Amino acid sequence: MSDDAVHILVVDDDDRLRDLLQRYLGEYGFRVSTASSAAEARTALSGLSFDLLVLDLMMPGESGLDLTKDIRRSNSLPILLLTAMGEAEDRITGLEVGADDYLSKPFEPRELVLRIEAILRRGGPKTEELSEISFGACRFDIERGELMRDGEIVRLTSGEMEMLRLFARRPGVTVGRAELLNQSDAGNVRAVDVQITRLRRKIEDDPKEPRHLCTVWGQGYVFWMD
Repeated sequence: MSDDAVHILVVDDDDRLRDLLQRYLGEYGFRVSTASSAAEARTALSGLSFDLLVLDLMMPGESGLDLTKDIRRSNSLPILLLTAMGEAEDRITGLEVGADDYLSKPFEPRELVLRIEAILRRGGPKTEELSEISFGACRFDIERGELMRDGEIVRLTSGEMEMLRLFARRPGVTVGRAELLNQSDAGNVRAVDVQITRLRRKIEDDPKEPRHLCTVWGQGYVFWMD
């Protein structure tokens, strides 16, 4: 393992999951340390430098939520929370106190890797913001809000334009329906889903099997350029 590899601290009281994530993330080139509790995590954080923290929300003793809140008082270390499906309110609170993202259990390990990579990209050196992106047969001018497909202009409603802008600026990041509702002219959450369906018809080769604008069940949608 290279000394400059991204160093991740995985904190979870489930021994099996902890070991699984350590092996899996290691296969993707990450350097991984583990802790079974918030107390162990504090010890590790005091003695080592980490690039990202993967933290279970509910643990015996001090919770991941409390640890996140405490870390944020003095540290900008990226934090990804692992949460149970029924902890919606706690997930929201976790984001409010400073977590960068969350992933609901059970999850596919590959999605965890993608989430980690997205967080690290956001926290990396600032580069000039892209003004245009290309994906599939499409090209989207973010500033002008102009979508081209196979060289032809595709008409977008104002809501679809703002929605696509949001996704284009955050590829690989799951965006919740509530945020999409705030960014678009949809009147309610159901209308967000309708706009997603319409947008898929304009950018996907097969809207029923989307490749770029994908659903993350129970959370929202994610946009992939590849």
